[in-house]
Amino acid sequence: MDASELQPIMQFLQQRVPFSSLDEEALLSGCRSLTIGYYSKASAFVPLDPLHPQLYIVRSGAFEVRDINGELLDRLGEGDYFGFPSLLSGEEASNRVAILEDGLVYHLPPEMFNSLRTKSREFDRFFNKAFAKRLRHQGRFKAKELATTSRITTLMSKSPLTIDMKATISDAARLMRKSRVSSVLVIDNEKLVGILTDKDLRNRVLAEGLDGSLAVHQAMTTTPISIESNSLVFEAMLLMSEHNIHHLPVVDCGLAKGIITSTDILRGQSSQPLLLIGEIDRQKDLPSLIQVSKQIPLLLQNLISADARAEEIGRVLTSVTDALTRRLIVLNQQILGEAPMAFCWLAFGSQGRQDQVACSDQDNGLLLAHEPDEAAEGYFEALSKAVCAGLDECGYIYCPGNIMAQNPKWRMSLKKWRGVFQKWVNTPDPKALMHSSIFFDMRAVYGPQSLFNGLQDEVLNNTKDNDIFLAGLTGNSLTSTPPLGFFRKFVLERDGSEVKGIDLKHKGSALINDIARVYALSAGIKEVNTAKRIRALMDQNIINRKDALNLADAHEYIAHMRLSNQGYQYTNGKPVTNYLMPKDVSSLVRHQLRDAFKVVHDGQVGLKLKMMRSY
Repeated sequence: MDASELQPIMQFLQQRVPFSSLDEEALLSGCRSLTIGYYSKASAFVPLDPLHPQLYIVRSGAFEVRDINGELLDRLGEGDYFGFPSLLSGEEASNRVAILEDGLVYHLPPEMFNSLRTKSREFDRFFNKAFAKRLRHQGRFKAKELATTSRITTLMSKSPLTIDMKATISDAARLMRKSRVSSVLVIDNEKLVGILTDKDLRNRVLAEGLDGSLAVHQAMTTTPISIESNSLVFEAMLLMSEHNIHHLPVVDCGLAKGIITSTDILRGQSSQPLLLIGEIDRQKDLPSLIQVSKQIPLLLQNLISADARAEEIGRVLTSVTDALTRRLIVLNQQILGEAPMAFCWLAFGSQGRQDQVACSDQDNGLLLAHEPDEAAEGYFEALSKAVCAGLDECGYIYCPGNIMAQNPKWRMSLKKWRGVFQKWVNTPDPKALMHSSIFFDMRAVYGPQSLFNGLQDEVLNNTKDNDIFLAGLTGNSLTSTPPLGFFRKFVLERDGSEVKGIDLKHKGSALINDIARVYALSAGIKEVNTAKRIRALMDQNIINRKDALNLADAHEYIAHMRLSNQGYQYTNGKPVTNYLMPKDVSSLVRHQLRDAFKVVHDGQVGLKLKMMRSY
């Protein structure tokens, strides 16, 4: 390859762990040894040569790794790897790689793979850890699948239908009919003693000609197979399969806490991200999209239960939001007709950063290629109002601050958007900057990337090395601090007499977002996702490696705690908030949380020293 071909490949690999750990010379050597393969979906599988193993690096497309039995082991997309188990073990590849979408893949020969392992301990450790994880869990994807790591509390009915054992069979049947369920748990002195199902009514009552006035305990299944509430969905599936049952009571200390059915499990599996996005893309109208969107909270709980990284959860949930947004745009264009000009639907804030969690509202805008006439303005007003209304009905509430495309203030031509950003950047009023910060976390969800680039490039050119603007933005970001007081005790948020707890969003994650945003704008970095911004800042030596890694770890840890707490709140029927009560977590977790907040504090101090010298 010549130099012009190597440059984009080097830029791609520099942003991917573990290639990001290589020095420039080693990375250049690796890039020169690469070959490129194009794999068409029509070919079904990647042709792996068992005699010539190599590392495959996915540049684009989508793939699935399956074992010899066809069992799904992993799903791969941009930046993922396959082929390394054979390189590390010396054994022939036995898995097959299915092609889901046409894609480009870089091939790294074994000689160079081994050379890079000897040159970089981090490179070697990364693939050894990946290989060990594959052996341990039989695939990274399985470790995050609903069936293997989700807790049954994410799926079970938490208010099971119950009846006293002395009630009649007819009473039980009427209760089941009224509640539209196929089973009822039988209770004696608050303890579970049996279960009565539709199957029991058929086989033990109707088929035997029993009288409906007999007591329930004469027809029920006594001492039914049950499971504890902290068990995995996988364990529930095993029990159902082993005993050929479809209803499994959830019991703790003899008390019925819920029930999980085979239908619940099937419903849960349908909420896996790719399946859900596929469902969204197939819907033909708003009512069906609303129905599909009801699976999103379950998807979030499955991801939390599977202990996925907070960064991954944010990307997955945002991908679903993006898919919903695009589908709403397409469906409404089928009604309104073709757009009178090119446009981009912009996402700001958490959707822009791809770190959405529960309680997300809308933050969006519309970027038009040029100034609209009256007819075009009418078209885009109708489109934006319909899409925003659709998002609201799908669970993404209207923005309290009215930062939405349906607001004419945030539906503008490229020229006017440039003017708005220029005003924020060149005459930075503190109050205006406070309200405008989320606009600097923007991303195009729909429309030509070239149009969006025309806006983003100019914004970054204006913010880069703009000392006055950066100092003002920094000043705003320092108005809030981590919740640590004297002797590193937590400072709790209060609402009158009510103690809300630690605000993990506004006193934690948001502060790290602010730090990364200021540094990124100062350097003209295009990345919007906070974790990616931090990596880019480290790569460009804008933040030293140690501080960057500490900040990235703190960002992940605080976000993970926020998600775990929200999962706990949801499972226990509490309002889902960003507040954590210290008493609800162990002393070790409190210690780690204090350390994470200390990193945020140090990050703010460093930002102030760098950006406010002339302020």
